[in-house]
Amino acid sequence: MQWHLQLDFHLLLYIFLIGIAVVFLYSLLSINNRYRYGIINGIAINMALVCAGALWAWLHDIRNDPSWLGHQYQPNDYVAATILEPLVEKTNSYKALAEVEFICQNDSCKKFTGKVILYFKKDTVIRQRLDYGAQIVFRKSLQEIKNAGNPGGFDYKRYSLFQGITHQVFSLARSDFEILSKENKSLLNEFIFKCREWVIQILRTYVHGEKEQGLAEALLIGYKDDLDKNLVQAYSNTGVVHVIAISGLHLGLIYWLLLLLTRPLKTNKKLVWLRLVLIIAALWMFSILAGGQPSVLRSAVMFTCIALGEVINRRTSIYNTLALSAFILLCINPYWLWDVGFQLSYAAVLSIVIFFRPIYNWYRPDNKVIDFFWKLNAVTIAAQLLTLPISIYHFHQVPALFLLTNIVAVPLSSIILIGEIFLCALFFVEPLANIMGNSLRWMIYLMNAHIERLDSVSFSTWNGLSINIIQTALFLIFVIGFCHWLSEKKKSVFWISAFCLFALLSLRAVSFIQAGQQKKIIVYNVPRYQAVDLIDGRSFLFIGDSDLLYDDFIRNFHIQPSRVVHRIQPAETIRLNSKDFDFGNTHISIIDTGFNFQTQLQKQNIDLLILSKNPKLYISNLNNSFSIKQIIIDGSVPAWKARLWKRDCDSLHIPCYDVSEKGAFVLNL
Repeated sequence: MQWHLQLDFHLLLYIFLIGIAVVFLYSLLSINNRYRYGIINGIAINMALVCAGALWAWLHDIRNDPSWLGHQYQPNDYVAATILEPLVEKTNSYKALAEVEFICQNDSCKKFTGKVILYFKKDTVIRQRLDYGAQIVFRKSLQEIKNAGNPGGFDYKRYSLFQGITHQVFSLARSDFEILSKENKSLLNEFIFKCREWVIQILRTYVHGEKEQGLAEALLIGYKDDLDKNLVQAYSNTGVVHVIAISGLHLGLIYWLLLLLTRPLKTNKKLVWLRLVLIIAALWMFSILAGGQPSVLRSAVMFTCIALGEVINRRTSIYNTLALSAFILLCINPYWLWDVGFQLSYAAVLSIVIFFRPIYNWYRPDNKVIDFFWKLNAVTIAAQLLTLPISIYHFHQVPALFLLTNIVAVPLSSIILIGEIFLCALFFVEPLANIMGNSLRWMIYLMNAHIERLDSVSFSTWNGLSINIIQTALFLIFVIGFCHWLSEKKKSVFWISAFCLFALLSLRAVSFIQAGQQKKIIVYNVPRYQAVDLIDGRSFLFIGDSDLLYDDFIRNFHIQPSRVVHRIQPAETIRLNSKDFDFGNTHISIIDTGFNFQTQLQKQNIDLLILSKNPKLYISNLNNSFSIKQIIIDGSVPAWKARLWKRDCDSLHIPCYDVSEKGAFVLNL
């Protein structure tokens, strides 16, 4: 509520205080009046709780902090910042997260707060001298984080804001900053980073092969910088990406292993609490080493509650444990509610708790081996029931072969994880470490090969599925209601689920009808690439760089979400013979190479002129040769040239749209 309505802090505070006051006054009433006015007390309690949550969300929005850098920062101010993590190597740069400490304006420095992303030019000196805790001063302008602005695209600006990150700096060369002699380090963070580096170094030493090393690092401590992008896509397509993302599966194995190793302490009542401390400390240490993601912390809280329950001989309700862990995490950061991992993690656990036993009871084999694999499949099917609508909403796809992938990936990844833990524990015994490393490499290779082989099957993934938030809610209610009806046979529940299914199908039918009537031109914002879609009904024609046809990562990130939202497929009937054409009643021209201007007695009318790449031309010459209604500058144009063209357009009063600044250009015809 607070995020969408952005309610005023003082209004929320007043309502909260009124609610507390009403509850206090209610407690002073006589028994008869308490019974009579109980509904008012209930309303006041809920009002106070809602406002408390909204206030907490308001306080966690960095933009509401008076000392946030965005309130007073000006370009060319000096900025002093502390690097919060070791540098991460990218294709063309080093990346690091930093905390702003001071901003210097007019020979005076003031303390400000806020996180920024720094991109350093690749330089051996920078890599050697910059590390966690280093403090630097630079003057290069901070740029506000923006979205690419393509239809259906990932909201990176909101994602960063929820983590307190609002600005970034590109291409910092060694001459652009000074390193201060003083460092600002936390002993705990430094210990964690050194432990992560130590673990990564062991895995790189004994587990050979780039793909195998990358997966081993992600599986054990959640380090994803060395993961092969195509391999991640294969795991996502086949429904086993949860193996890579550390979650309850990993914490459950760690918890089981800790119970096994500390079993001797269970027999001595005096050492029971020592066992509890060791288990909880190890769980949280692993969680922090794994990056402290919401899904990991959720599992750590849950297993901590379970461990406490075992020690005090109290059986805990899994529903209460889940609710408690969610409450604690959202008190730490309310904006984790939008985290996809948070949503899927809770949906999966809740789905398993509710549906595993009924599904398992469909078939009760006597053979223990068959029973093991049937339990594994029952867990997989149960987990899909509540996660499926959420997964379709976020990722627009359904893994059709998830049973075949999970039946191999889950047990094999569990063995690999335990093997990696023992490798790190016994690395000093080099002959044994080499044997374990080679065994892990072989198992990871087998798992990768299995996943990639199934991913190559044409029907392994159903792509292009698009549902909005209302359809997702209807889908969830239908799944829960239908499963409840199967177990309880209540007619009222059946009719509710049937109504939700009917409403869902009706809304989707309307969306398909609307998609069949659309006619659009979309100029995408893809840095360094030309990309244009001409949409007619549910068909599209792509005009742009051929590299985008083969680079799955760039296409899936920038363009594919728009095509999913618009429900379009490649056209079979639309054909173009040149880059000067009519689409509907609109005349479009694309210029991406040098152009010969010819003086004409009558100017040719161009409704939409798309400037792309780096052609040598002047807007004034274009204006002398054509009558131009609108100019679009796409993402492949260098920034310096885009600035010159926009300035010329302003002087000639020609409407100009730069997709790099404003996001994709969408024209409805």
